[in-house]
Amino acid sequence: MDHATPLEQALHVARALVLADLAAGEVADADVVSLVEDSVTHRRWWVEQWPEGVDYLAGLVAQDVKDALLEKYGRWPLCPVCAHGEPHALDVEPELGPDPHWVCSEAGVRVAAVGGLGPVFHPGR
Repeated sequence: MDHATPLEQALHVARALVLADLAAGEVADADVVSLVEDSVTHRRWWVEQWPEGVDYLAGLVAQDVKDALLEKYGRWPLCPVCAHGEPHALDVEPELGPDPHWVCSEAGVRVAAVGGLGPVFHPGR
């Protein structure tokens, strides 16, 4: 029987959603997965201080990993919507709220829910 607390369940869901997006983008190697674990550890502390934030964990972990990847590897996830112009990353919206989505700020469109990115998409190939 699973006795995970709501906090642990929310952390497991956030981890799984972000890992799914990383796997869809074919960037879920060991170094990147450790970035997810670092974020989950940090966010566990954060939500223990502010329990009302439990519904925001998926978006926060996604943003943490996006920021960490930018520092170490480059932009992620790349926008699959804009076929022309400079490659750019998707953003997480809302920044602090439930039901986070990846959005293309340049085109003003929702691309997918966090955890719902599809396989790597290369326009024009």
